[in-house]
Amino acid sequence: MNSETSLPDLAARIADLVREMVLEIRPRLVSAAISGKRREQENLRHSDNFLSDFDLWMHQRYKEAIVQHIPSFVYASEEADPEVVGPDSDPDLCVLVDPLDTSELAVRGLYGYTHIMVYSRALARPIVSVIGDIFHHIQLYIGARDSDGIDRAFMVTADQTKYVLDQPSQSNLSQALVTNYLMRPDARFVPLAQQRDFLAALSAPSDGDKKNGRVGVDFGSVSLCHVAAGLTDATIEFAKGFAIWDLSPGHYVLHAAGGTVIDLQGQPISLDYHLDSLADIAAAMNPRQKFIAAGNASLADEILKTLRV
Repeated sequence: MNSETSLPDLAARIADLVREMVLEIRPRLVSAAISGKRREQENLRHSDNFLSDFDLWMHQRYKEAIVQHIPSFVYASEEADPEVVGPDSDPDLCVLVDPLDTSELAVRGLYGYTHIMVYSRALARPIVSVIGDIFHHIQLYIGARDSDGIDRAFMVTADQTKYVLDQPSQSNLSQALVTNYLMRPDARFVPLAQQRDFLAALSAPSDGDKKNGRVGVDFGSVSLCHVAAGLTDATIEFAKGFAIWDLSPGHYVLHAAGGTVIDLQGQPISLDYHLDSLADIAAAMNPRQKFIAAGNASLADEILKTLRV
């Protein structure tokens, strides 16, 4: 890691926007946590997901704020159907937003994240991705395509110290910290607990008799960002799959950092999310992707060989 490379202009402006959103929403969430007034609403779009007034407030706030940086775009938020914003009826850029990820924990003051990804339909790939961590000192993870067409990844702390991310983990499985979104007992935790071969490989001695492998819990796109920064070694999702707004922003950051994201057949997952038309964008909001994300290809392959799915 180093802090020498500057951010491209659009990425810098989107990063500043996410930082502003974090500063706006954090005191509201802390107040909800302390008071116990979590303002849950019925979620008509995703019946099994937690939805609060804060999710909806951030959804609207993002739509109003992004237009100051991108005059015309397709707004694809988790909380509403995709829509065109601005004077261009068919803009190139699609802005994918998960306004408040892990909101059921955010309203308890524990964990909370916000995702935004700018996707060029002409290039069929992301050009900017910013994941904001609301409660921690490491505040932003950024992926950005520069003027030479090179993808770079960055991490920014709350005091605005910036690090280039280009050295993800080189660990093997018996040395690895592997994370999973294991919070839901029946849908996530039980399937993970049944992966006996994976757990045995992770528990194998790696330094004499010492067992260094660990399982951790992580959330959405930030789990792939943690791999990009080398804070964790891999993250896996084989039970339910991640929706596009949970996977793609972190996928781009990890790609830019030099990491690996594969499907459960061992194939690399493309950055082309096929967001060609408004109908395609709407359709892309529904499928879920199962994956293995790792700091290096050998670790991803090692994990894949142990999973029974």
